[in-house]
Amino acid sequence: MKKAKRCSVLMLCAAVSLSLAACGPKESSSAKSSSKGSELVVWEDKEKSNGIKDAVAAFEKEHDVKVKVVEKPYAKQIEDLRMDGPAGTGPDVLTMPGDQIGTAVTEGLLKELHVKKDVQSLYTDASIQSQMVDQKLYGLPKAVETTVLFYNKDLISEKELPKTLEEWYDYSKKTADGSKFGFLALFDQIYYAESVMSGYGGYIFGKDKDGSYNPSDIGINNEGAVKGAALMQTFYKEGLFPAGIIGEQGINVLESLFTEGKAAAIISGPWNVEAFSKAGINYGITKLPKLENGKNMSSFIGVKSYNVSAFSKNAELAQELAVFLANEKNSKTRYEETKEVPAVKSLANDPAIMKSEAARAVTEQSRFSEPTPNIPEMNEIWTPADSALQTVATGKADPKQALDQAAETAKGQIKAKHSGK
Repeated sequence: MKKAKRCSVLMLCAAVSLSLAACGPKESSSAKSSSKGSELVVWEDKEKSNGIKDAVAAFEKEHDVKVKVVEKPYAKQIEDLRMDGPAGTGPDVLTMPGDQIGTAVTEGLLKELHVKKDVQSLYTDASIQSQMVDQKLYGLPKAVETTVLFYNKDLISEKELPKTLEEWYDYSKKTADGSKFGFLALFDQIYYAESVMSGYGGYIFGKDKDGSYNPSDIGINNEGAVKGAALMQTFYKEGLFPAGIIGEQGINVLESLFTEGKAAAIISGPWNVEAFSKAGINYGITKLPKLENGKNMSSFIGVKSYNVSAFSKNAELAQELAVFLANEKNSKTRYEETKEVPAVKSLANDPAIMKSEAARAVTEQSRFSEPTPNIPEMNEIWTPADSALQTVATGKADPKQALDQAAETAKGQIKAKHSGK
């Protein structure tokens, strides 16, 4: 999730029976006997292990193995694996953001998965694509998220919600007075700004014919991206966004204004559902608005996955566990415990999931969204793009000048750090 910056989205429709998905690939009795007495270590996300408790117990019983579950922040598990993996103290199965896959594969940290096409087909195209590097599979999706629009029902009703970003601009002009605001977003960060820039034709990386990202084709400064940045700049220029939401502390200011009832609507993500609920905000959630050209604002799809460590001494069994944890039945159970939206297509319209307003919003927004690029070169985009957008937000540079500089910086860093691949 991007709250922890990039992170860090999706799902939709196809039918596969729960019983088939729950079983996963069949194994021979000799394979079962060879796994007897083994121990697997799973690194799960913080405060999320309860979501796989029953699945782990079932796997232990079926395979006569022990599975130890350790909670760690999922966005930092790769950092720990770099040290713990070679030392023999790392996991067999870990969970991580999809946009870290490319870097992890390049560093030799992940094991390629060999699972049948019918298993891969359980998941939405975007989520399974996030696990692919050079047409090889390195993980199975377990949850997805996108940014969505939160609005305060005590300040604006669902019927009054502006339908476009430009209408939100007009609404903010009428309501913003320096202490209270209409619509707010962290448009000084590419994770959020891409929602507007891509709607006008901007992009991070172009794609080759096979669908893989082309790191030599950077589109953060093309005509559409510049037009989108200029539109976002108007919110800052006219005082519709407070100065405090620029920079590292911006996310804290934005969330505080919303929980204090001083902002009618903000762009955030499902990771804030619990926090806003605890704050007592009477909020609603919906997809992001459209743009004046009729296109819906886009967003990055964040995908959490189960991956097998390249250092696992029980890689085959670890793969079976990853497949089992991410299957349809266990994905649904995990949602019921964690409220993280599963990536399984057939669960997109499941009543138990669709009764959640947040899940419905994420599902709808995902129709207009793409995975965060998972190639290592993406690491060279974040900082120069954010720096450029901050100069745009503060009025220190015009959008074209700032984005041209960001693109040149990114290209230079990509050449310096990745040209030897």
